[in-house]
Amino acid sequence: MFSTGKLAGCTLFITGASRGIGKAIALRAARDGANIVIAAKTAEPHPKLPGTVYTAAEEVEKAGGKCLPCVVDIRDEGQLENAVQQTVDRFGGIDIVVNNASAIHLTGTVNTPMKRYDLMMGVNVRGTFLTSKLCIPHLHKSSNPHILNISPPLNMSPRWFSDHCAYTMAKYGMSMCVLGMAEELKEDGIAVNALWPRTAISTAALEMLAGDVGVQMSRKPDIMADAAYLILTQNSRDFTGNFLVDDDVLRDHGVTDLDQYANVPGGELLPDYFLDEAESFKTQWTSGKGAEAAETPPTPGDPNTPAAVFEVVQTLLSPEITSKVNATFHFVLDGENPGHWLLDLKNESGSCGECSPETETDVTMTTNSQLMVDMFKGKVGATGAFMSGKLKIKGNLAAAMQLETLMGKMKSKL
Repeated sequence: MFSTGKLAGCTLFITGASRGIGKAIALRAARDGANIVIAAKTAEPHPKLPGTVYTAAEEVEKAGGKCLPCVVDIRDEGQLENAVQQTVDRFGGIDIVVNNASAIHLTGTVNTPMKRYDLMMGVNVRGTFLTSKLCIPHLHKSSNPHILNISPPLNMSPRWFSDHCAYTMAKYGMSMCVLGMAEELKEDGIAVNALWPRTAISTAALEMLAGDVGVQMSRKPDIMADAAYLILTQNSRDFTGNFLVDDDVLRDHGVTDLDQYANVPGGELLPDYFLDEAESFKTQWTSGKGAEAAETPPTPGDPNTPAAVFEVVQTLLSPEITSKVNATFHFVLDGENPGHWLLDLKNESGSCGECSPETETDVTMTTNSQLMVDMFKGKVGATGAFMSGKLKIKGNLAAAMQLETLMGKMKSKL
């Protein structure tokens, strides 16, 4: 697609590159004959997330690059110092740093364990700052030095803080590193930029969180890799301090066929967090067929009430389902059939039924009763309802995404 060879002989230090976006960026640079350092924590395969620093290194070598896999926790200064020194000893220097490693936990303030808070701040903010700090002395010796953070534009809309305050602060910490370091290092000719996806990107982590529905509404990591390549091959003295979005970068370089990156060409795409386009998606969805389905009144005699739906759901529950979701859900419903309903997928056989307004669960989902029925029947996607503001979710958002996958499997029975 693009002219190749521009990164030949360059050394890229990429954090969190054992899988996902980081690995895709590594493979794109490897096709030019670049030297790649994979600085990641995964030495042994994760039961649900495939890929280690060693398997990623094999892929880099096959793609045409040279690779140094480094098992490192980027929160640990000593481990990171050692990885940087190994890089310099092996390849003679560092030309590019990609701060990709990130931790995510999408919960509100009360439901965020401090262990998760510390992990996000340690990986996202401290890890990005520390990696940059240790690599900058070596970047000074490069002819075209770049730092690229995989982080969003700084969007101060309260909606991006209200549902997952801790995660937002952690991601914005990475972006604030761009804001400050770009100005700090401008005269030294070291470019510092940020790149963020317009839509959800299909990675093993997304599949684990959102299942098939999330993957179908996302783009491949290749779009981020191609956009990163175009950024990292710019003149570092002329291109710094930018907060960039993947498809904007590609369009600016003449790429018009973005469907090539979609997992389902022509399908609906789920916008990523922190972008104003999510508001456009909300407006579009509200005025489209999703809203019409949500507003369709119940037909007398049809199993179109929460009670009827949960009666069927009860017959479909099994230990296999409960083991996959392992969470409790409180549905707070208004509209034609208001009430409070509990779906317990923590006990082995699972159960559902009416509950009190004070019931505490892992997830609370507040919506219109008809919309809830339509979500279980597959007429409306829970993700679209959430992004449109018609469904409010408090608690464990990852569990809520797992429930959407469960809904997809149940819809043919309802």
